[in-house]
Order: sequence, then C-alpha cells, then structure tokens
Amino acid sequence: MAFKTISTVITDFELHRPVLDAAAEIAAREGGHLEVYCLGIDHTQPGFYYAGAGALAMQTTLAEAEERALALEKAVKDRLRNHEVSWGANALAAQSAGIGPFLAQFMRFSDLVVLGKPYGEGRGHECEAIVEASLFDAGAPVMVMPDGATFPKKIDRVVVAWNESREALTAVQRALPLLTAAETVNIAIIDPPPHASNRSDPGGALSEMLARHGAHAEISVLAKTMPRVSDVIARHVQDQAADILVMGAYGHSRFRESILGGATRNMLEMSKVPVFMAH
Repeated sequence: MAFKTISTVITDFELHRPVLDAAAEIAAREGGHLEVYCLGIDHTQPGFYYAGAGALAMQTTLAEAEERALALEKAVKDRLRNHEVSWGANALAAQSAGIGPFLAQFMRFSDLVVLGKPYGEGRGHECEAIVEASLFDAGAPVMVMPDGATFPKKIDRVVVAWNESREALTAVQRALPLLTAAETVNIAIIDPPPHASNRSDPGGALSEMLARHGAHAEISVLAKTMPRVSDVIARHVQDQAADILVMGAYGHSRFRESILGGATRNMLEMSKVPVFMAH
C-alpha cells in the first residue's frame, strides 16, 4: 500500500510554492504521480449585477479566472520541468460558490491531497473550501503543510491523536504508508473515559493493529492540563519532536468548527508540522 496518486491545488503560486515542493517530494518518495490543479477562481456572486448584465459580467470574470489558471499552470510547469517525478499540470477555472463539487470530480481519484494551511493571513474562503472539498466531497485524505515547512526527508516519529472516533480510525487507516515507514508511532490519548470498555488498556487495540502492519507503536496517556485539547496535542507533538501529526478531521459539524472552533481548526492554525487528516 502506498500513495501513488498525489494531488495538490494551487491558487496563488508564491503562497503555495512550498506546498507544491512538498507534494513533489512525497510523489518522488512514493514512486507515484503528482497531479497539480492550477485553479483560477471567479468570485462573482450570482444576482449581484442588475438584470441583463449578469451573463456578460460572468463571462468576463470567468475568462479572467481562466487567464489566472493558465498563468499558474505555466509557473507550475516551469517549477517542475526538471523535477525527477512523474507529474501533470491542469489549468481549471471555477466559481467560488461551486468549488466543492467541481474539485471533487478530480480529487476523488487521489490517494493523498497535499494542501496549504487554510487559515491565516493571505487566505481567502476558497482555501478552506478546497480542504473541505478534498475531505468531504472527494473523500480523500489530506496532508496540510504549515507555512514555511518542508516535508521531512526521513520520518522518525509520528504522533496519532487518538480518541476512538470513526474519523480518527479512518485517518490511521489512510495514513498506514506513513505509519509503517516511521521509526516510532506515538498514540496520544487525552483523558480516556474512566469507565470505557478499554479503560485498562487505552489504545491497546490500535497498537496491535499497527503492529500487525509492521509499525512500531507506543502509547502516551495524557492529562488535559490545558484549556483546549488542541493545545495538549500541540505540546505533545513538540515534546515528541514528531515529524507528522495524524488525526481525524472535523468530529463536529463544519459549521460548528467554523463558528466556535474545534480541535481540527485549532490544530491547522497552530501546527508547526504537517498534519495528515481524513474524515
């Protein structure tokens, strides 16, 4: 099992150039193929223009989005031209309101989607929409690269944020190529329920599953000594000198995560290492 089809979406070349390099690095490591989608976005809102002008305005703004996509495609081709990896670049244009279904038809064939951080300075709503399109509409696992980070040349330690949820198990299953390649997989469990059926051995079943795949797993049971679970995870990742964090994505509704925050959103905002997510 390996990641043979790796995809990424580029909307701003300067902002996403490190993400492109990371995706190329993963494709080369896995002996896979990198597919780059150069996305020009039309931000026109239907109904904004007065009657009779809408069609012409949309035609104009979509043409401008196509021009941006072609410029991105050229920049990507120049960047990857001498890279020793199988790759393809595709210029795409879409309206911002329809990014999810539009991208899903391409991303659903991916073993892994590598994307930049969706939150922070210089990111519009479309960055979050692209991550969600990959996770929910396409059903693909996503590796989110923090700003300025490079993909590690060697994966020594991976931390798995484990809470017994379906999302966390899905993330572990989809991350098996990374977990089996790591020297150590640290299963981090925060405040396990005292009356759970596995209270005497939290994380034991997951550790056995990983061991059968050849991964070297260990378990850390952590107390929630900080206000947010994400703070505890982030500190543990730092203490472990982990190269990658694996976690389930959006255990709550996306609306609740967006308005109130949650472990997924908080980790994507603060993480200093790549975050592998699946839903």
